[in-house]
Amino acid sequence: MKFRKTMVAGTTIALAGVLAACGSNSASSNGKSITRMESDVISTMDPSTNTDVIGGQALIDTMDGLYRYSGNKLKPAIAKSEPTVTDGGKTYTFKLRNAKWSNGDPVTAQDFVFAWRRTVEPKTKSQYAYLYSGVKNADDITAGKKAPSTLGVQAVNKTTLKVTLEHPIPYLKTMLVNPAFFPQNQKFVEKAGKKYGTASKYLLSNGPYELKNWNGTGNTWKETKNKTYWNAKNVHIDTINGQVVKDSQTALNLYQSKKLDLATKISGQQAAQAKTMADYRGLKQNGTFYLELNEKKDPIFKNAKIRQAISLAINRKEYIKKVLNDSSIPAANATPEGLFTKNGQDFAKEAAKNDGSATKYDPAKAKQLWTEGLKETGQSAPTLELLTDDTTGAKRSAEYLQSAFQQALPGFKVNISTVPFKTRLSRAQNGQFDMVYSGWNADFPDAISFLDLFTTDNTYNDGKWSNAQYDALIKQSKTTDATNPTARWNTLLKAQEILTKEQGVVPLYQRVETTLQRKTISNLKYNPTGAYDFVNATVK
Repeated sequence: MKFRKTMVAGTTIALAGVLAACGSNSASSNGKSITRMESDVISTMDPSTNTDVIGGQALIDTMDGLYRYSGNKLKPAIAKSEPTVTDGGKTYTFKLRNAKWSNGDPVTAQDFVFAWRRTVEPKTKSQYAYLYSGVKNADDITAGKKAPSTLGVQAVNKTTLKVTLEHPIPYLKTMLVNPAFFPQNQKFVEKAGKKYGTASKYLLSNGPYELKNWNGTGNTWKETKNKTYWNAKNVHIDTINGQVVKDSQTALNLYQSKKLDLATKISGQQAAQAKTMADYRGLKQNGTFYLELNEKKDPIFKNAKIRQAISLAINRKEYIKKVLNDSSIPAANATPEGLFTKNGQDFAKEAAKNDGSATKYDPAKAKQLWTEGLKETGQSAPTLELLTDDTTGAKRSAEYLQSAFQQALPGFKVNISTVPFKTRLSRAQNGQFDMVYSGWNADFPDAISFLDLFTTDNTYNDGKWSNAQYDALIKQSKTTDATNPTARWNTLLKAQEILTKEQGVVPLYQRVETTLQRKTISNLKYNPTGAYDFVNATVK
């Protein structure tokens, strides 16, 4: 699964009064409970429009799609069993289990039909509509050429859902854990109108928990056990208290004072301290951070040598050691290590063998390419802005990059702009930046989850890098090579090598998230998309 992979960069500013706001772990008047932190507020709970990992986690907690990850295991959820696949892999027929919404309504095949059509409907403005590419008529619908009613999804009856594809999609089932594919209760959604997903009273759950005490902007919320959930017998933690904590030192303090049971995204000096603690866990994420360079706003970035020079000016190992101070690893590609494998081969490592030099620190080469690039563009050294979050970690990252660029690239002046997370997302998506510190976490465990982002027309291609050969290879992987794993692997490998050589985006690091988790919490699974699954988890 994947919820918007543009992740919060680093840690953030201290939150006044947070100590008083946090609860305690274990038993409470409502049963077993834990308090976990998030690095920022929930932006939306609309499955069609959510784009970030924070809302994504809350949606995973409160809703179920056809499938659900339990650790690395993909298991049927609302789907009663594995689908019947016919027509050479182009038709999937799912039988649905007896599941209910939190208001008692049954979850039906029509709920999926409504939700999927709503997501691809252009007026919804879902940034995840592109995931439907390959479902019959999806591309024409998102382009406004056909009506949403023509989408290849059909409610055969209340408990049978039929999905028709234009060509086989070998990773289809892994995509179905993404909130963009979750069902939605049409009557409820239409009654809520534009308010759907904006506050607790405008939500309907079919998953393990219900979101309570959330007003759309608050720093605290509760997730309480959904008694109508089809698998409620395996939900053993009654209440999950959510608390926004924007500073690593605050998070560490809260954890040590037992005000937090799960502290995540700890960085800097606090990460180094956390690694010495018995409760430390280093979670290698299927996500990378990178710089996007706005070629539409700043044509100088259309020059490959300029982009390459920026990449070579960064000492990634030093950056991780001095700024992040955690277990993260330098990223040689946009695609992270461990995400996509075949016969023991790691896709990212194989790609790096051919063009790993593109992200190795080489200030002399950076200066040479920078000088040549400026000459080719006929421009003088620019003054540009680096956009990032208003968090402590993000600011430190921006300052490190600013120094690296100004030292290695003659005449280059970098100004830093720090804004709240939601504002950074909005500005990036609207092209209101020169350079932006971004990140992505896998929607599903396949290289295409990353490589798709940088095709010419993808809504997440904020930097507007474009390469016709790259686009053609991505298309080939989805069509001609879709049912040939070896050919598809090689095609995607060629695409990754082009992206890396051209530095369509500038990879920085693959996050290994520093986490502290109480030993009283057991069987809490962490899935390939970077989300926790609280089903079957217990707390003493």
